[in-house]
Amino acid sequence: MNARPTRILLQTTIAKTEDDWSIARFGLLRDLLAAATDDAGRPLYAVEARDRAAMGEPDPVLSRLDESDFDQLWLFAVDVGDGLTEADCGAISRFRAASGGMMVTRDHMDLGSSVCTLGGVGAAHHFHTRNPEPDTGRHIRDDEETQAISWPNYRSGANGDYQLIRPLEPLHPVLADPASPTGALRYLPAHPHEGAVMAPKDADARVIMTGRSQSTGRDFNLAVAFEGDAQGGRAIAQSTFHHFTDYNWDLSRGCPSFVSETPGEGMAREPQALRDTHRYVLNIAAWLGRRP
Repeated sequence: MNARPTRILLQTTIAKTEDDWSIARFGLLRDLLAAATDDAGRPLYAVEARDRAAMGEPDPVLSRLDESDFDQLWLFAVDVGDGLTEADCGAISRFRAASGGMMVTRDHMDLGSSVCTLGGVGAAHHFHTRNPEPDTGRHIRDDEETQAISWPNYRSGANGDYQLIRPLEPLHPVLADPASPTGALRYLPAHPHEGAVMAPKDADARVIMTGRSQSTGRDFNLAVAFEGDAQGGRAIAQSTFHHFTDYNWDLSRGCPSFVSETPGEGMAREPQALRDTHRYVLNIAAWLGRRP
C-alpha cells in the first residue's frame, strides 16, 4: 500500500484581507510543495492553505488542530499581536506535543507576536514589547529606511534581493545541498527588516544559520531548529515570513500597498538564489516529516 502524502497546513494569523500578507501571497510556496513528488511520481505533500476564519474568536481549524490529521503546520504570523486566541494556542501546542511538525515565522518589531505563547517554539521569537532579546545592546534600530519600524528590524537587504546566509556547524539537514560547492545552501531572499529568533535555553534547539545586517554589519539569527523530543515534534522558528512570500521570490507578483521600501532585483538576476530557496523549503518539509 502506498504511503499517503504528508498533510501540510499553510496558515496565516489574519482573516482574508486583499491588501495584506494573507495566504494568497504565499501561492508560489503552496505550488512548490504541492508539486513535489517521490521517485515514482506520487505526490509527497497534500497542501491546504488558508487564512483565519475571523479575528477575535477561536479559529475552527487552529483551535482543533490537535484533533486533525495534519502532519505539519507552517504558521505565518502576519498579525499585529492579536492573531491567535488562547484556544488556538492551546490546540497548536497540543499538536506539537503529539509530534506534529511546525514551521513558525513572523517579522519585525511586534509583527506576529501572538506566537509568544506557543508551547516551546514561541519562546524562540523575540519582539519589541513581548519577550525582547535578552541582550539589551540589540534594542536599537538596525534598518533606518522605514522610520515607523523599530527593533528588532535587521536589514538583510532589499525586498527582491537575496542574502548570503551562514550555515552553522554541524550542518543541519534543512541546509544541506549536495549540488552546492560547499555542500550547503548559500542564499535566501533578503528583507529590509527581519525579526529576532534565538534558541531557548530549556529546549533541545539550536541556531542553524545566521545572516548579516547590510546596515550595521551585525550578525543576527535567521532560523532555530527544534529536534523532536519528549516536548514534541520537530520545529523551525524563522526570523521573517518574507523568506516565503511570492513578492520576495518574484517582484512581479506584487505586494500590499503599505510596502514602501525600494525593491532590488537580485533574485531575478541570480537564478541560484531561487533554487536555494526552493531547496530550503523542500528540505524543511522533508525534515519536519509526518506524525507517527
